[in-house]
Amino acid sequence: MPLTMNKDVFITCAVTGSGGSQDRSPHVPRSPAQIADSAIAAAKAGAAVVHCHVRDPETGAPSRRLDLYREVTQRIREAEVDVILNLTAGMGGDIVFGSTEQPLPPVAGTDMIGAAERVQHIKECLPEICTLDCGTMNFAEADYVMTNTPGMLTAMGRMMTELGVKPEIEAFDTGHLWYAKQLVKDGVLDSPALVQLCMGVPWGAPDDLNTFMAMVNNVPDDWTFSAFGLGRHQMAYVAASVLAGGNVRVGLEDNLWLDKGVLAENWQLVERAGTIIENMGARVIGPAQVREQLGLNKRAAA
Repeated sequence: MPLTMNKDVFITCAVTGSGGSQDRSPHVPRSPAQIADSAIAAAKAGAAVVHCHVRDPETGAPSRRLDLYREVTQRIREAEVDVILNLTAGMGGDIVFGSTEQPLPPVAGTDMIGAAERVQHIKECLPEICTLDCGTMNFAEADYVMTNTPGMLTAMGRMMTELGVKPEIEAFDTGHLWYAKQLVKDGVLDSPALVQLCMGVPWGAPDDLNTFMAMVNNVPDDWTFSAFGLGRHQMAYVAASVLAGGNVRVGLEDNLWLDKGVLAENWQLVERAGTIIENMGARVIGPAQVREQLGLNKRAAA
């Protein structure tokens, strides 16, 4: 594959995530106000898109509460800075199995709900983008499986399309891209699609460059893709994705550190990504140009 660098790059900031990072850094936002403020600061630093989960304001644990999503959405839309809101739809497909000798019934940590409930906050908040994790995989912990069956993805994908919300396909391995193309072929998702290549998430695609280029080479030419790497590889993947023709994602969902021993804030990660992009001879584009590129319609505050 010839090297085709992207000269017009947009940055997504993944603001908080749903992992157990809330007790590892004081900068990981928990409350809707903190999440929105961190997203707004990231937008001011150059992020065109902010990708948001919500957390229990008291404990920091991942949450699916509709009121929290509504508050985050409203606060971001009422801000003086323009940014594209991308809400997760990845919650509600978690199975934690019992012991290897008695795997069923599932144990604490299991959170399995139907397609309509998984998309309910998308229906109510109507972000411009929402995520669609395009496959099932063993996910980090020993007996935890992230489940996204073909039937579930078809149902959720149709709902997103009918709502006029652009799905961001999160691909954690090459098979996820294979199924994403099937969803487009079946008319569930519109083409050209938007893809986030998720590198280095145990036990999906490892974050070596051979695997990354295999992922890139499986993205159709007319689709838009972005990529990220976890932890210390986050900034390396800023450069790698731009070189491969893509866009970039940074943020505290994927990496807590600015430098060795220095905990980051979201805006600092966005600012550093922007510096890398510009030093490579590309430019960082804003939300208006991203909307034009992806065919999005700006949502106003209620």
